[in-house]
Amino acid sequence: MRRIRAAAAGAVTISLLTAATACGGGSSNGGSNDSPKTLTYWASNQGASIEIDKKVLQPELDKFEKQSGIKVKVEVVPWSDLLNRILTATTSGQGPDVLNIGNTWSASLQATGALLPWDAKNFAKIGGRDRFVDSALGSTGAEGKDPAAVPLYSMAYALYYNKKSFADAGIAKPPATWDELVADGKKLSKGGKWGLGAEGSNVSENIHHVFVFAKQHGADFFTADGKADFTNDGVVAAVQQYVGLMAKDKIIAPGNAEYAQNQSVSDFAKGKNAMLLWQSASANLKSQGMSEDAYGIAPVPVQSGTPGTGANVNSMVAGINLAVFKNSKNLDGAAKFVKFMTSDAEQKILNTAYSSIPPVKTAQGDAAFNTPSNAVLKDTLAKSAAALPQVADESQFETAVGTAVKELFAAAAAGHPVTTDSVKAELEKAQQQMPKK
Repeated sequence: MRRIRAAAAGAVTISLLTAATACGGGSSNGGSNDSPKTLTYWASNQGASIEIDKKVLQPELDKFEKQSGIKVKVEVVPWSDLLNRILTATTSGQGPDVLNIGNTWSASLQATGALLPWDAKNFAKIGGRDRFVDSALGSTGAEGKDPAAVPLYSMAYALYYNKKSFADAGIAKPPATWDELVADGKKLSKGGKWGLGAEGSNVSENIHHVFVFAKQHGADFFTADGKADFTNDGVVAAVQQYVGLMAKDKIIAPGNAEYAQNQSVSDFAKGKNAMLLWQSASANLKSQGMSEDAYGIAPVPVQSGTPGTGANVNSMVAGINLAVFKNSKNLDGAAKFVKFMTSDAEQKILNTAYSSIPPVKTAQGDAAFNTPSNAVLKDTLAKSAAALPQVADESQFETAVGTAVKELFAAAAAGHPVTTDSVKAELEKAQQQMPKK
C-alpha cells in the first residue's frame, strides 16, 4: 500500500474504529441512486506529490465522464490523513462514494459495516471475480467473507541499489541475505553517504518491514485464533534486527528516524543512500530525476538461501484497493466507476503511471509490464509475498506496533542501545493498546 502510508495516532485510530464497529458504519438504510450524475472519489497519494496524482487521474476521470455522463469529484488524500478520514466517515455516514484503501486495512474497515460487500452479484457488474489475480484478492477482507473492496494496484517490495555507488565500493552484485546487505552497507556508509535509507517515523512502513522480518524468523503477530502476540521471541528478534540496521550496524543515517514522507526515496534519488527498500519505486524515482539506468532492482534479502514461501517471505502483498461506501447516493454510478478503473485499458494506464502491477490478469500479462524491473516485483508477488493479517484489529495493530518501532528508531538515533529487553518493553506497551479478547 501507499505511496507512502503513515497511519494516524493510535488512540484516535482505535477509538474511531471501536465507534465505527459499534454503530455499523453510519446509516443502516444502505445506499441509493438519488444522485446519479455525480460521484465523489477519495484517491490515495500514489505519486511523489499530490499534484502529480492529480495530473495522472484527471484525464482518466474526464474520460469516464465523457463515457458515462457522471462527473467525478476527486480529492487526493495524503496517507497520513487517509485512515482517520475514512474512520470518521464510517462513524458519521458521510463519506465519499468511492475511495482508495490500503489493502492491509481491508478486514478492519470491513468490520465497520460501512463498505459495500463485493458478492457475486456486485462482481458480475465489473466483469467477475475471476478477472483478478489470487494474491490481490487475498488482501480484500477477512477469509470466508465477501471482499470489502476490489484490487486496483498491486505492489511488492524490492531492493533498489545505486549501480555507481556499488561499483565505486567494489561490490559486484546486490546482496541476497541480510548479512551481505549489512556488509555492503558498511562499505557504502562513508563520506556523508549511507548504505540504506529508511522511514523510521512512518508507522505503516515500519509495520511492512517488521512483518517481513517476523516471517523470516518464523513468527506471527497474531495467534491462530486472532489474539495479539507481539512479544513472542520471533517478533522481538525481527524488530531488533530491523531497528538494528541503524542502532547496531549503523548503515542507516540517524536522521532517518524522523523520516515519514518519501524522504528516503529522495535521498536515494540524490545519491545520498546507496540502497532503498521500497514498493514499486520506479515512477517515484523517475519523477525526481533519477534515470532507470542509474539503479538496479533485486529481491529483498532473506536470512539465508533464496526468496520463497514460509521463512523466506521477503515482501508483504502490497497494494491499493477500491471500495464503495454502502450508503452512497449513486450505487449504480459507483459500480460503473469501479468497472472503468479496473478495465484492461485503465489498468494499463494507471499502473504504468505508478510503476505498480495490475491485479487484473489480462492487463498484467501485457507486454508493458514485462520489463526487467517488473519481473522482480511480479516474481515476488507470485512466489514470496504474504498478506498482512486480515483481521478486524489489523489497523490497531499497525498503529500500535508501528509506533513502537518508531520509538525504537528514535532511541537508536539518540545513541541509546536497542536491546532485546528494550524491544520487548515497547512491544508490551503496544500489545496493551489492543482490544481485549
